[in-house]
Amino acid sequence: MTAPSHPLPTAADIEHAAEALRPLIHRTPLHRSERLSDLAGAPVWVKREDLQPVRSYKLRGAQLFLQQLSATQRDAGVVAASAGNHAQGVALACRQLGVDGRIYVPSSTPRQKRERILAHGGDRVELVLAGDAYDDAAEAAAQDVERTGATMVPPFDSPTIMAGQGTVAAEAVEQLRSEQGREPGAVVLPVGGGGLLAGCGLWLRERVPSARVIGVEPAGAQSLQAAREVGHPVTLASMERFVDGAAVRRVGEHPFRAVQMIEPELLAIDEGAVCTEMLALYQVDGIIVEPAGALACAAVATGQVRPHAGEDLVVVISGGNNDVSRYSEIVERSLVHEGLKHYFLVTFPQEPGALRRFLDRVLGPDDDITLFDYIKRSNREEGPALVGLEIGSKDALEPLLGRMAASGMSIERIDPNDPIYRYLT
Repeated sequence: MTAPSHPLPTAADIEHAAEALRPLIHRTPLHRSERLSDLAGAPVWVKREDLQPVRSYKLRGAQLFLQQLSATQRDAGVVAASAGNHAQGVALACRQLGVDGRIYVPSSTPRQKRERILAHGGDRVELVLAGDAYDDAAEAAAQDVERTGATMVPPFDSPTIMAGQGTVAAEAVEQLRSEQGREPGAVVLPVGGGGLLAGCGLWLRERVPSARVIGVEPAGAQSLQAAREVGHPVTLASMERFVDGAAVRRVGEHPFRAVQMIEPELLAIDEGAVCTEMLALYQVDGIIVEPAGALACAAVATGQVRPHAGEDLVVVISGGNNDVSRYSEIVERSLVHEGLKHYFLVTFPQEPGALRRFLDRVLGPDDDITLFDYIKRSNREEGPALVGLEIGSKDALEPLLGRMAASGMSIERIDPNDPIYRYLT
């Protein structure tokens, strides 16, 4: 595949973008996280892009892209495909800049997200349901562009979008210098399609070349790592969708060109660790984030980002559009990741007292049954049950397994790597 010829944004381009965006976006706070600083053993400063009007940094790129349209392009309108933060950013940009837009979303998009897109866009935006998945919506949006001559607003694969997202780093470094009198030793960024990492990394390489640039992908959706391994973007055959704001099957061509120049450190964070960090941000720091918004913080909290001596860390919280209905799944995934939740297949004889023997012989004083699904078979002498157990501490697992082995009962532990786990968490 021939590499795109469009020039990548320079630091000067990103600084011009920051000036152009200043009247239209929020200058989000940069503040010290005492919790993460204690865990890292170094000052950690979080950049709160979850406090943008659309609760994510995506507004920056969308605003800049629409600002740079020609009069003819504005008259023809814009099109976007997204079920998340990009859609909301484009919608608000359309309303603020007076451009008509059509935003295609899959029918599976929750009503709350549809309502937010329309609220941001007002009478400038039409919401179009297309298909069951994002790929269906993207195909319908592309057909719209061919049919109407409207301009597609890409979520990340555009030098203009990258320049807009790069203003996050320019703004954060200026705040750290002017408000704290400090310099960043490393900037930690979440990675999906690569637009944020590319824009911020290009600015940092020119203006703060000593700073480390660290990108963090979800472990189940490492499209940038896959591209690095073969030297060009590739499409992931399978992908874990939980970190939906960063679960991208194929990193952008333009961002990948930038990454090859930036040469950032690249990490992958388990989805369970992301959930644990989301809960810590909510319960300790009072910050509501979406899974992608917690990626960079999770890399610090788990110790995968190790600060050098005397190094300040800037960590970007990229978004806060989390659906409250997801918290039960978030808690579940966190417990499994922390080693506090386990599942077993227990074969019970169909006779009185079988469950009582399990409770007496196997469960410890701090163990709790959170799931019990028993399939009674009237024509057999025994029946299987799926049992979920929450234990008091990680150290309680080995004694629990020992009691199971000594119980004389048929008990099989379900490995967390077993595909069946996707139906349990």
